[in-house]
Amino acid sequence: MKAVRIRQAESTDREQLAKMCAILWPESSAEEHATDLHSILDEQRSGTMPAAIFVSCDESGTLTGFLEAGLRSHADGCDPVQPVGFVEGWFVEEACRNRGIGRALMRAAEDWARGNGCVEMASDTWIDNVGSQRAHKAMDFEVVDRCVHFRKKL
Repeated sequence: MKAVRIRQAESTDREQLAKMCAILWPESSAEEHATDLHSILDEQRSGTMPAAIFVSCDESGTLTGFLEAGLRSHADGCDPVQPVGFVEGWFVEEACRNRGIGRALMRAAEDWARGNGCVEMASDTWIDNVGSQRAHKAMDFEVVDRCVHFRKKL
């Protein structure tokens, strides 16, 4: 297995990142994601809180995955007294999975969160996303809540 190269994303990664974001979050186009990436890539912020995107890349410099991390004032199951690092999005190209890339991305995000004074990292996923749940458990996350949301038109 080749060494995984992890680094913080730069504005020049915007196009490649936007394409991966559109795979992870298909309700928006790559163009819309490219616009949304501006504040995180250029200002290291998401809203008013610090944020960062970590990317993995192959020998040619092509991105193979990313993890978007942010700080939140609180997260379910975490100590409400202090901010918590939060995994906003975590994606590895399908052809590159099971090579330690996701783990390396998570470690970089955890180091970033620690550097921002966090002692906890939180995340979430859809209840039917079994692959994501397995990945989180493999990284020692524990389930703190399960929720089913309802709505009704009036």
